[in-house]
Amino acid sequence: MFAVTTVPAALPLHPSSGWGLLRRSADSPLNRLLLNLIGKIATKTAAAEPSPPRPPPPREYQSPGPFFVEYPYKYNMVINEANRCEEEKPYLVLVVPVAPQNKVGRQLIRNSWGEPKVLSDKNVTLFFLLGLGKAVEKELLEESEQYGDIIQGDFVDCYKNLTIKTMVMLEWLDAYCRDATYAMKIDSDMFLNVPKLLEMLQHTPTTNCLTGLVERAAHTRRTCSEWAVPGLAPKAGGGGVPEKKVIYIEDVYLGMCMQRLGLQPTEPPDPGAFPLLGPKFDRCRYSTIIPTAYPENIDKMEMWRSFNTPGPSCENET
Repeated sequence: MFAVTTVPAALPLHPSSGWGLLRRSADSPLNRLLLNLIGKIATKTAAAEPSPPRPPPPREYQSPGPFFVEYPYKYNMVINEANRCEEEKPYLVLVVPVAPQNKVGRQLIRNSWGEPKVLSDKNVTLFFLLGLGKAVEKELLEESEQYGDIIQGDFVDCYKNLTIKTMVMLEWLDAYCRDATYAMKIDSDMFLNVPKLLEMLQHTPTTNCLTGLVERAAHTRRTCSEWAVPGLAPKAGGGGVPEKKVIYIEDVYLGMCMQRLGLQPTEPPDPGAFPLLGPKFDRCRYSTIIPTAYPENIDKMEMWRSFNTPGPSCENET
């Protein structure tokens, strides 16, 4: 209540105390003497206290190089859904890395394969993972308020930072969704057959499992490849990169982390369920696929409606 910050501790501060009464009789000789004394003590204290040390000048930024990224690093969440997994207790968490400005892509997923919340008595929870980029933050906050499915980190959202985005996703899952049985990372331009995915997960290990389209050929070691990374020659102990260096190709980096931990990717029960390129759309053919890229020049919402339209049984189709 009193704003005299340099008052000695022995002086009472409560309004009903002597100090409060003295303030009401400010013209008394005793009060003028006390105030004068307090002013002198404050002046001497300020003069005696050393000034705080100046912070060191910021170090000049040093880029990790064209093939490496700023990780490990403490990235923070700008938009978060910290309680949703605790509330919904999902069996499966779907995380879609997407550019902040790609609202159309997010809406298409919400209206198609990302719409179901419960399938085969299993809770499925969808999140979109964003970094910082070309989007109005106010609009993102409004979208987050409306749908409750956006998580955004304070890293720059760009192609080279996909490894950062992936590692932030894993850190976030560990912090906020660690009780989920499975989590799937899937790109925003992909088709996903969630019922087929849940069917596969019934025959998939629940620990130390990373599965999907398993690619064992090391394109990063081929000098003619567009993904070639200099200096990735194999070396004893695994890894293939200098200590504390993190390459920008996220799936390769995850594979290297698993190698370092002595783990192997798990082949899916049906490798054909993970085609890299989407075949020509056919309802029965796509009923056997889990994720794939959409065929070129196709209306994605129209394809989704056709996929879900009841039709002849596909049991005898190949």
